[in-house]
Amino acid sequence: MKFTTSLFAQILQVVPRVSFLRIVHECGAERHAKGFSSWDQCVAMLFCQLAQSKSLREISDGLAVTCGKLSHLGLRAAPAKSTLSYANAHRPWQVYQNTFFQLRDLCRNERPGKKSKFRFKNKLLSLDSTTIDLCLSLFPWA
Repeated sequence: MKFTTSLFAQILQVVPRVSFLRIVHECGAERHAKGFSSWDQCVAMLFCQLAQSKSLREISDGLAVTCGKLSHLGLRAAPAKSTLSYANAHRPWQVYQNTFFQLRDLCRNERPGKKSKFRFKNKLLSLDSTTIDLCLSLFPWA
């Protein structure tokens, strides 16, 4: 049987779950949580960013559509709008700030001291699409 993971699940694998849970414990974000963990909120907010959702309804409905794939993301069920709203209002934002800094340090330590250069494999052509206003009296060829 061939097993494939979604792109979103692969992005979530970059976040070290153990260190995320340690940060959650340090910030006390799970103190009064009942069923909707900080990891569930993190997954929902990352989905919001990647799907460019504009409302809590879009996040909730977008996650509900992916019924069979929620377990691969670490979710038991798609969160309700009210649950997301309450979590966003009452959970400390420092959890996600510390997670970001930890991921940044992880990426920096991946290649210490080496400046990686980005190069295209093929020749790159760029086109400028800005318009130039020309006066016919000064530029008759225009």
